[in-house]
Amino acid sequence: MTKNFGDEEQRAHDPSAHEQRADSEKTIQRNPHPDFGKVQASRPDWPDVATTFTKTKDPNWKPGQGGNDGGASLSKEHVEIDPYAEGRPAAFNYKLMISAIVPRFIGFISTRSKDGTSTNLAPFSYTTVVNHDPPIFVVGYAGGYENAKDSLKNLIDTNECVINVISEHFVEAANSTSINAPYGVSEWAISGLHPAPCTTVKASRVKEAIFSIEGKLMETKEFESRATPGKKTGVLAMIEGTRFWAREDAINEERNAMDPAVLRPISRLGGITYGRTTEFFELPRPDFEDSKKAGELEELIKPKVGGQ
Repeated sequence: MTKNFGDEEQRAHDPSAHEQRADSEKTIQRNPHPDFGKVQASRPDWPDVATTFTKTKDPNWKPGQGGNDGGASLSKEHVEIDPYAEGRPAAFNYKLMISAIVPRFIGFISTRSKDGTSTNLAPFSYTTVVNHDPPIFVVGYAGGYENAKDSLKNLIDTNECVINVISEHFVEAANSTSINAPYGVSEWAISGLHPAPCTTVKASRVKEAIFSIEGKLMETKEFESRATPGKKTGVLAMIEGTRFWAREDAINEERNAMDPAVLRPISRLGGITYGRTTEFFELPRPDFEDSKKAGELEELIKPKVGGQ
């Protein structure tokens, strides 16, 4: 069931919420550079590269071969990490997961308050698609209902949002909306991005975005800390896509595929690191019967055993 905040007094914005999140940022220390401007200045300029398709690393790979590194990875040992180990801060799990679960799609989410007097525009890398019929997306928000981010407050109040895909040509503007501005301050103005009208929701889509999804909230689920029982640490929102917007030069005639060379999506890595998508390779999904007939699976068709 969708969470409701209750009467208007309970739903009034808590100014301390932004302060708490700012304190959390200081604890996490996503930015490893004391002087990022200096580090940035020392790096090469952004290369304007064309998108290309390459071969796979080992075009001659055969079934049963395993990794394409000649077994080098098998010589490396692993360390076991207990996420709830005594003395391990929860922030360590956050930093570990965002640096390991990569690259991640960034949901650039636009929402509007119920009375229409306030909007929110912010990036969320805990976003993904989980179904196509109906189109279902999930978004993870840090903090519980009582310390909800403005995006979540608006989403719950209106049951509506727009999920925009971030591309190279507005990555700096999109990042600027992650600023911890007080409730009521426009991220649209800070970013310089332009709102465009939607059909099934009142929230605006980002005009600069090459692909956008209008969405309706289906339900939310709140999570509680394992390390600190009683502390609410996150909310999962399940959203149904109700309309797609695709830029004309990026979609095919059948309107069922986007051109990655035009979309040029940005992905999230660990810390303050992002990734470009400019090189591609293709791998056909194998068919069991065809592989069997071609003799590629000889001596490899065996019953499953423990550990496999």
